[in-house]
Amino acid sequence: MPKFVIEREIPDAGNLSDSELRALSQKSVGVLKGMGPEIQWLHSYVTGNKIYCVYLAPDEATVREHATRGGFPANRISAVRRLIDPTTAE
Repeated sequence: MPKFVIEREIPDAGNLSDSELRALSQKSVGVLKGMGPEIQWLHSYVTGNKIYCVYLAPDEATVREHATRGGFPANRISAVRRLIDPTTAE
């Protein structure tokens, strides 16, 4: 299934409390359950003013639907074309 990186602009995201991040996570998981197994949240990276989420989904429209239902920003959605890591250098 295609993988996507979603850039979410959330001011001061890096200073959200554990309970605020838990609430965001719970909202996302609730929306995902309602959408069915065709979309999966793998993990996210929280930075200063953004959260970068990695999802598996059949297409960008499904990722956008999740964002709309959850009330989350999805400022940029990028399809992952390839994965490289240190073993790529071998």
